[in-house]
Amino acid sequence: MDVDLIFKIAAIGILVSILNIVLNKSGREEQAMMTTLAGLVVVLMLVVREIANLFDTVKALFGF
Repeated sequence: MDVDLIFKIAAIGILVSILNIVLNKSGREEQAMMTTLAGLVVVLMLVVREIANLFDTVKALFGF
């Protein structure tokens, strides 16, 4: 696992939390929720890509 992935996830989390706070303070709760969901989707896409790489590595290791 690459350390850059952890930094990317942390940066996305910090950015989403700041946007969430700003949007909630300005009374735009719906946009804040959508921003949170978009950040979650982006992080899940990164994690799923790494899991796919793991499965490919395991498959190549056992020769399937």
